[in-house]
Amino acid sequence: MLLKTFGWSFAITVAGLALAGVLWGWQGLAIVGILSILEVSLSFDNAVINAGILRKMNAFWQKIFLTVGILIAVFGMRVVFPVVIVAITAKLGPIEAVNLAIHDKAQYEELVTSAHPAIAAFGGVFLLMIFLDFIFEDRDYKWLSWIEKPMAKLGKLDTLSVIITLVVLMVSAMTVATEAAHGAGDKSATVLLSGVAGLITYLVVAGISGYFEDKLEDEDEDEESEEPAAAPAKKGNGAVVGLAGKAAFFMFLYLEVIDASFSFDGVISAFAITNDIFEMALGLGIGAMYIRSLTVFLVRKGTLDDYVYLEHGAHYAIGALAVILLVTIKYEIPEVVTGLVGVALIGLSFASSVIRNRREGKPGDSSGAQSEVASGV
Repeated sequence: MLLKTFGWSFAITVAGLALAGVLWGWQGLAIVGILSILEVSLSFDNAVINAGILRKMNAFWQKIFLTVGILIAVFGMRVVFPVVIVAITAKLGPIEAVNLAIHDKAQYEELVTSAHPAIAAFGGVFLLMIFLDFIFEDRDYKWLSWIEKPMAKLGKLDTLSVIITLVVLMVSAMTVATEAAHGAGDKSATVLLSGVAGLITYLVVAGISGYFEDKLEDEDEDEESEEPAAAPAKKGNGAVVGLAGKAAFFMFLYLEVIDASFSFDGVISAFAITNDIFEMALGLGIGAMYIRSLTVFLVRKGTLDDYVYLEHGAHYAIGALAVILLVTIKYEIPEVVTGLVGVALIGLSFASSVIRNRREGKPGDSSGAQSEVASGV
């Protein structure tokens, strides 16, 4: 299974490193390797979140996520996105922005860096909403019960996550945004506007995907009530098939926006290593492939069913990343800190899951979950 799941990632790594060595020599090869490791370390929690959503989708949409999705992640976010940011910031045309990225790398880096407050506000608010909606939901399994039990009670107020996010955004605009990093000056208005855009994006995409998901579940329940004798089989098939149609499409959009939000810090952090757009795209693209492969591995193995606190750890890591993104509007935080925070939280949640399984005599194997998607991805 390991080779089947990570085969493409291994092949692209070899081809990518070989290409880097041919084009830029040993230095370029080292830079691409470092960027790949950076992307994986920063986005490990992304794989866990993606797996939690991907397992709800049917085989067709899982394949779309792995094909079209990876093109969006690698080409869209690692190549097109920085160029679009430069074009908007410098008020340039697309061709001029590409020429700037290729021929004036220092100016290109400066323009992308100057856009960081807007990027951080959008991504920070979007990720904060994901975390808050998770922590305010009453769940069967609670990892840090002393936090999650009272939060679940507060979550009965539907608009609480939006209220808290808006308060955090206002505080950020009045504090860290008044004197942004790299001498950018007062970016309060930019941060407010970008943060509101991030909030609207989350509410629209998550709201529509949730609507179609609930509608699909209601239709399944109606069918089961009309044909009670066939209900068990249909229910089982529903679990195997997963979301399809409009529900899966909007869930796919939701996945891509989440992935984009996670990639913001990776793209910005990459400029600390290189300002060459092609080295950046190659290195971060290799890392993105491993995140996709890891997502599939978690789904196929039923890992989130076996280790029930992993999603909790990933969402706490999302909350930490959201705060870090907003703080970086003014203060520089080393990439290693961002990566270690996420890895530490997921590691702790995994360890807690293992302890729980041992305490309850569970081996940590979920063959049912594994068989559901083994042939679907």
